[in-house]
Amino acid sequence: CKNPSTVTANDFYFPGLHVAGNTSNAQGSRVTPVFATQLPGLNTLGISMVRIDYAAGGQNPPHTHPRATEILTVLEGSLEVGFVTSNPNNNHFTKTLYKGDVFVFPSNAIHYQRNTNWNAPAVAIAALSSQNPGAITIANAVFGSQPGISADILAKSFSLDVATVNYMQSKF
Repeated sequence: CKNPSTVTANDFYFPGLHVAGNTSNAQGSRVTPVFATQLPGLNTLGISMVRIDYAAGGQNPPHTHPRATEILTVLEGSLEVGFVTSNPNNNHFTKTLYKGDVFVFPSNAIHYQRNTNWNAPAVAIAALSSQNPGAITIANAVFGSQPGISADILAKSFSLDVATVNYMQSKF
């Protein structure tokens, strides 16, 4: 926590969510976070938010927030969204959202969003039930960990051959 005698109005202010994020990356998306690290006034309040920009056909890949539930609102465009429940059922819930639609991703559920329009960008705002929700992108964590998870373990886990796992790990 910050010393109360040094707190200013700027600790409760974040400019810039009107600025589109750069989506020229492999996933075609950019998350602009407003967590306690960007907005100190959120510290201990249990809330945060993000702006997510999607290029045409872009996606926010499967990920989870270990410390937060997320509620997402589409501001522009349309998104396919979905999440998967935990073992043993692993139910996949998916929906196509349009401007003004809202969808909730339960805490720690693996979830994703994809811009369903291949000709125009999309934008969403999401609120999270933590000032520090964390994010674990599934592919990055599994194939890009340092040091890497043994290719033998991943091959058996995903029913792949070791060469395919080595190739996947080389991408991260």
